[in-house]
Amino acid sequence: MNFETSKNLGGVGAILMFIGVIPFFAYSGIISLIGIILVLIALKGLADYYAEAGIFNNALYAVITAIVGGIATAAVALIALVGFFSELGVNIGNIADWSTDFTSMDWTSLGFDVIGNFVASVLLALVVLFVFVVITAIFLRKSLGLLSNKTGVGLFGTTGLLILVGAVLTIIAIGLILIWIAVLILAIAFFQMKPQQPTSTAAPV
Repeated sequence: MNFETSKNLGGVGAILMFIGVIPFFAYSGIISLIGIILVLIALKGLADYYAEAGIFNNALYAVITAIVGGIATAAVALIALVGFFSELGVNIGNIADWSTDFTSMDWTSLGFDVIGNFVASVLLALVVLFVFVVITAIFLRKSLGLLSNKTGVGLFGTTGLLILVGAVLTIIAIGLILIWIAVLILAIAFFQMKPQQPTSTAAPV
């Protein structure tokens, strides 16, 4: 893959990621996924172009970490939900009986332990998610830092820093906004890239 193709794929992919999180767009999740794939392909092409494997490898580690984190968080949350339903005496295997189970339940008899254990499990799921989000951001910053050094485009470094700060601040809404803005800056950074200029050799005297 040549430089221009990688550059354009990266820019288009970042734009798709940027608009994919906007809920007004239909199939926003699919749009974001396509964007992520295009950016990964672009980073692979640029890693080969600059002979720096870390550009792609760190980005790939970030994606893998995000996937594992999502699965781990979902697993912890599901275990918490199943345990909570079991404590309530709800038959989770038969959805048709849920309305009857919840209607006939004596909510005043619920002990503090039942609610406390459920809340603790939910908090644990959030902590797991937070840890994986931060690790993902660290890998992304490494990838974009290497790309910034190779291309001379400082916006890649800015993007990596914003993603890391945004990941740490995901506990408040501003963190997600920072990450969203970082994705737009990433698109701009891709389009600012210029191919390497051949080094000129001095003519022999």
